[in-house]
Amino acid sequence: MTETRDLTTLSVNAIRFLAIDAVEKARSGHPGMPMAMAPLAYLLFREVLRHHPEDPHWPDRDRFVLSAGHGSMLLYAVLHLTGYELPLEELMRFRQWGSKTPGHPERGHTPGVEVTTGPLGQGISTAVGLALAEKKLALEFNRPGHTVADHWTYVLASDGDLMEGVSGEASALAGAWGLSKLIVFWDDNRISIDGPTDLAFTEDVLARYRAYGWQTLRVEDANDLSALRHAIRLAQLDERPTLIAVRSHIGYGSPKQDSHKAHGEPLGPEAVEATRRNLGWPYPPFEVPEEVYRHMDMRPRGRALKEEWERRLEAYARAYPDLYGELLRRLKGELPPLPQTPPPFDKPVATRAASGRTLDEMAQRMPELIGGSADLTPSNNTQAKGMEDFSRENPSGRYLHFGVREHAMGAILNGLNLHGGYRAYGGTFLVFSDYMRPAIRLSALMGTPTVFVFTHDSIALGEDGPTHQPVEHLMSLRAMPNLWVIRPADAHETFYAWQVALNRKEGPTALILTRQAVPLLPPEKAQGLLKGGYVLEEDEDPEGILLATGSEVHLALKAKAFLNSKGRRVRVVSLPSMELFEAQPAEYREQVLPKGLPTVAVEAGASLGWERYAQKVVGLDRFGASAPYPEVYERLGFTPEGVAEALEELL
Repeated sequence: MTETRDLTTLSVNAIRFLAIDAVEKARSGHPGMPMAMAPLAYLLFREVLRHHPEDPHWPDRDRFVLSAGHGSMLLYAVLHLTGYELPLEELMRFRQWGSKTPGHPERGHTPGVEVTTGPLGQGISTAVGLALAEKKLALEFNRPGHTVADHWTYVLASDGDLMEGVSGEASALAGAWGLSKLIVFWDDNRISIDGPTDLAFTEDVLARYRAYGWQTLRVEDANDLSALRHAIRLAQLDERPTLIAVRSHIGYGSPKQDSHKAHGEPLGPEAVEATRRNLGWPYPPFEVPEEVYRHMDMRPRGRALKEEWERRLEAYARAYPDLYGELLRRLKGELPPLPQTPPPFDKPVATRAASGRTLDEMAQRMPELIGGSADLTPSNNTQAKGMEDFSRENPSGRYLHFGVREHAMGAILNGLNLHGGYRAYGGTFLVFSDYMRPAIRLSALMGTPTVFVFTHDSIALGEDGPTHQPVEHLMSLRAMPNLWVIRPADAHETFYAWQVALNRKEGPTALILTRQAVPLLPPEKAQGLLKGGYVLEEDEDPEGILLATGSEVHLALKAKAFLNSKGRRVRVVSLPSMELFEAQPAEYREQVLPKGLPTVAVEAGASLGWERYAQKVVGLDRFGASAPYPEVYERLGFTPEGVAEALEELL
């Protein structure tokens, strides 16, 4: 190919060579996908997307999700060229400590990155939540002659994204829900790390997506901008979500084209020079002609788009002042006034049921609260009173039936929360948190305020047996950075746990709730949950501490009574959240758990991790058993006498 001054070709090749040069300089990365899909990135960011490089958080922008996060340099290159705050120096520091160009895109780290991606399948699945939020926001706030929410969600997905099961779960829901403003481009290059995709990926993908309820289209050549434009127009006209299969050549223009060797390693100096010759690119590394920068600068267009939206918003404010105020509050993420005291409880109740009662109160006051369950609604108690089922036929509903799709549920909840305007939660059994762990982890990494409701929290499931009785789950979730895990001991603590979760904006919260009824604690004491841990009961000058969470707090109280009958003086500490407790001042933590007092921790789960607070643990380092739950507890050592004996051994 000879050198050309055609601005379109120059711009497409600028994207390609910024990616090539950055990967080459870092000696690490994935050049093949950016080289193949540069024409699509050019078309989207210069012609299609309504975006504003100077305000990446403008609420009515189109969203672009690079689900194939390994091709991050495609996104960084086009963000740089279109005017985002991502200077050339940051591209030259690709994959280096402290740069704004990490190996995979990270939301909140790089301007213009909507979703943290890299674990395949997560981007496309989270995008379903983004598209769902737009659909609901438009229905809730748009009025005839006044459109304030009207944007699209575009996704670039790889073969790997479509192989991962989570993408199928989420795509099935997108089709059932009729998310017509979701458009996914499939980079159909027929190459994976191991070699040709047909080693393991042989289904008719488009037929599968048609079965999900999607429109499917095909573009035979990723370099054919006219065909891409036509496909996008067709996608925008359909009432279904659209999957566009784009046939591409990984490592386009290089000696390694159509080879898996172009996927995840630098091309190498000789191949880079050959690619420069093949594509007619005479410029040295990281040099881009000025006319490309002028051609690709989307800042003036972005300013015009945002200003036009602001004029519409001003007219909307005059016509519908109450709706305008509500929209503004929700887009800012501000909470309405919420109840500060628990609803009345007069008898022992499962914390999952108390959670449902609390949700009834919160949902009445929070129109932005949206949630659902992975086909366990009656067990999770996640459908608040007055919450109608969401469906294609009833899009105003706030309750989402995810079906048995925990993983997609987690990713979609994240997308809803990332979009703005909604606070999303979802429920399943604690043992099935394993199915959604990647979505929980990305929620924590992105700082998304998703609320994960996990019920059936222990061996107290009883007859369902060890397949459904979580053992290691509590500690494994606590090991995740930026995830707050709260296991309340009663109905009142459960109310305050929801307060914490809804007021938290910096990351997700996992609520761990019982199946079985538990006694009530004094409401004024249970408010101590707001500090993560507190002294629940104690004798004067205590000799030792019984430290417990959840239903085992009541076991600790019975053990205290047993020890009192033997003349022992004991403090009982409820510690529903390690993370919240650790966020308190050191002097408070020392008051609650003085280092000099012998301490026994009691929790019907793995003992690993309790050594930071206790010298001895009454825990569970084996799987449970199938039997009525009181018998399971007794046979596995969770009795007042057993707990008392553990503390006596320390004393």
